[in-house]
Amino acid sequence: RKEVIKINNKVLHMVAYVLLFVGGLNWGLVGLFKLDLVDLIFGSLPILAKLVYVLVGVSAVNLAATHRGYCKDCGTK
Repeated sequence: RKEVIKINNKVLHMVAYVLLFVGGLNWGLVGLFKLDLVDLIFGSLPILAKLVYVLVGVSAVNLAATHRGYCKDCGTK
């Protein structure tokens, strides 16, 4: 049971990391070229674009809250 929780936490961490990467890349493209990649991909489905933005924000909060536990430089492990 404890192993399943540990695996689920690792999967959640990796998904959050990927979403944070997507968000950072998108903001970089917006800043450099005024190109919103999320809107370009999901523009015809605004609810999906909004969902991506919300998931990126939640991922940022999750990683900020759990960073020390996963980072080998900041963690106490």
